Amino acid sequence: MIEKNIPLSPDKALLFVGARDQHLKLMETIFNCKIYLSDSEVSIRGEPENVEIAEKSVSNFISKLNNNIFKNEKDILNYLNNSIHYDSNDDNLIISTPSGKVFPRSEGQKEYIKAMNSSELTICIGPAGTGKTYLAVAKAVELLIQKEVKKIILTRPAVEAGENLGFLPGDFIEKVQPYLQPLYDALFDTLTIEKTKKMIEAEVIEVAPLAFMRGRTLNNAFIILDEAQNTTPAQMKMFLTRLGKNSQTVVCGDITQSDLISGTSGLSEVAKLFDRIEEISITYLTLKDVVRHRLVKVILQAYHRQQQNEK
Repeated sequence: MIEKNIPLSPDKALLFVGARDQHLKLMETIFNCKIYLSDSEVSIRGEPENVEIAEKSVSNFISKLNNNIFKNEKDILNYLNNSIHYDSNDDNLIISTPSGKVFPRSEGQKEYIKAMNSSELTICIGPAGTGKTYLAVAKAVELLIQKEVKKIILTRPAVEAGENLGFLPGDFIEKVQPYLQPLYDALFDTLTIEKTKKMIEAEVIEVAPLAFMRGRTLNNAFIILDEAQNTTPAQMKMFLTRLGKNSQTVVCGDITQSDLISGTSGLSEVAKLFDRIEEISITYLTLKDVVRHRLVKVILQAYHRQQQNEK
């Protein structure tokens, strides 16, 4: 057992421990250490390897408290829950949205955000639950709020996913709305429901099926193609050639979950086609990057083992 001490300004003590010691207890759970607070310092006691990780993360947390980085309690809890993956060199990977700050929660997510920060076209491939869509929407919202873009366009191919659109009630738009709901969910979480609805009414945000992109030039926009594994090569080409001036595009999907009945997925094709083009970033997320409920990772691992056994 070893102990490390870190200076803490007394005026930040309450923020550090949280209401009913919530922050303190969370950090002890995450780092598997005992953490004590005195008048002017934090003491961390535990096994050497755990204390080393905790010392680095707690120091970063205190630094951010001193610099008033966190807007609210949600920001603090998001940071603490992800702090084991985070260090002071990752500050440029924080995404700021009206609902709070979004932190990378895995090494793969760090690479994904770096790609979006540096490339006009980012392709992200990975299993369900890795934050592909959520992070792209958060980045789009951030750039819209900062007036780096004038519009957000979110689109998905209207593939039936085992259901028949013809049996659903309403016209085409009403039929495809359920398939676009995950995009709305991400917007509601990062932008709030009220602001999202206002921006959709003002046509600052557009959520539409992929077929509606044909024939358009998308300028001054952040464009996200979600569930891209369900595009045909022709649809993917059509979409990618919509990119206009001062626009940024993110294409994301899971090539193991294609609902196409036959033929090659457009996502699989561009991953190979653009592999050596420097201006285009391709990021691969894995089961290590799954950030949904812990059972999602267990379920995906079981399916992966089954696929390996069938080969």
